Amino acid sequence: MKIFVVASECVPFAKTGGLADVVGALPKALVARGHEVTVFLPRYRSTAPGPVVFPSLSIPIGRSLAFPDIQDGGTIEGVRYFFLDFPLYFDRAELYGGGNVDYPDNAERFTLFCRAALEFLKRTGAPDLIHCHDWQSALIAPLLKTVHGDDPQLGHVPVIFTLHNLAYQGLFPPAVVDRLMLPASLFSISGLEFYGRVNFMKGGLVFADFVTTVSPRYAQEIQTPEFGHGLDGVIRHRADSVAGILNGVDYTEWSPETDKHIAAHYSADNLDAKKACKKDLLQQFGLPAAGLRKPVLGIVSRFVTQKGFDLMEEVAEELMARDLLIVALGTGEARFEEMFRRLAAQYPKKVGVRVAYDEVLAHKIEAGSDLFLMPSRWEPCGLNQIYSLRYGTVPLVRATGGLDDTVEAFDPATGRGTGFKFSRYTGAAFMECLLQALAVFRRQPDAWRQLMKNGMAQDFSWGRSAAEYEALFQRLVKNARSG
Repeated sequence: MKIFVVASECVPFAKTGGLADVVGALPKALVARGHEVTVFLPRYRSTAPGPVVFPSLSIPIGRSLAFPDIQDGGTIEGVRYFFLDFPLYFDRAELYGGGNVDYPDNAERFTLFCRAALEFLKRTGAPDLIHCHDWQSALIAPLLKTVHGDDPQLGHVPVIFTLHNLAYQGLFPPAVVDRLMLPASLFSISGLEFYGRVNFMKGGLVFADFVTTVSPRYAQEIQTPEFGHGLDGVIRHRADSVAGILNGVDYTEWSPETDKHIAAHYSADNLDAKKACKKDLLQQFGLPAAGLRKPVLGIVSRFVTQKGFDLMEEVAEELMARDLLIVALGTGEARFEEMFRRLAAQYPKKVGVRVAYDEVLAHKIEAGSDLFLMPSRWEPCGLNQIYSLRYGTVPLVRATGGLDDTVEAFDPATGRGTGFKFSRYTGAAFMECLLQALAVFRRQPDAWRQLMKNGMAQDFSWGRSAAEYEALFQRLVKNARSG
């Protein structure tokens, strides 16, 4: 199959979160299965320019035209990459906004992106299937069903839409319909209208031929009011064409046996070398070497309420009363950035914080920590808990979404399980679970070592997930050709 992937971020070019990891890894896994995959991305400031293959496209944006270029991003492990180059919209310090505030022209930016993707296909030939990711590329589905509905070249191409986090929907005032010259019919309850606003994510959910999300549990959760963010009714209406396919991870990038960013390589058969990674981690954060004998709790995350940091805020003083260390890396809401900075200032020998995005340090935290904390309010899939399993860093998670799908609660009586889980979203439940984990760490070293090995034996590589996507793609392409 010829598969055309449209997304707003992808490693190694641009990243804010797990979306980039998935878009970087899944196409490679599909190429390995014999398919031809092209990935279409914006060219941000952080992405090096490439040769121009289509100069000065004419793309309507409002009542005028924009004239972006398409650049060739080359081929990596069999995947072809192309970039939309339009500096006015994409040559910026951040991808979607600054200071936790979205750019005010995001509707224009990503409408241009979607239209340019379709124009690119008009010039290169229709693929067998288009795979769109999250709200930034969601508009492709309604554009194909309306503006391109009678297009003999593209009108028949099936679209699969994958949502990575339903909380981020691309919401805009109704005036953008006229301002961007979108079909007026789209602003309706059966289209993009959402409580008086325009919802790009809803466009993907309504008009795509099939909808996937990134774990089986999350596919069920988003059909409930608690996790549906106002779109649960839309998703329930499409329940027969919604599925959860668990994200895989790229073990060529995330493995303690080969990781180029960590102080020492180790494996389940040679866990002693993990101590060198722990020592290096403490040095990176300026924490005392005496911490080698204490449990180190690692965090790599966006510092936002979704990730459960309000629970940590609730139990912060009780947490600091325990004989442990915390290392945290991330950026996010000012409230939680300040919380971590305050804890680091108050407990400089127990807490190390880096308010930043740092890929190298993320690897060091995965390798050097003993426990990895993910007490999320909700979590579509989560990748860090899967990385942690491979690194023998025991995950402590809330039983939600992909966290529940990937972490099995440890049972000291049988030695089964890969981590620790709690269900009630309260600080008390989080603390109770943490105390259970710390008790095993301190009092049952053999059980802890078995727990580490259990996690390292898990296989969440992309092979299985790619096979599920492949089967779905083949079914959609077959239906499109026969229909």
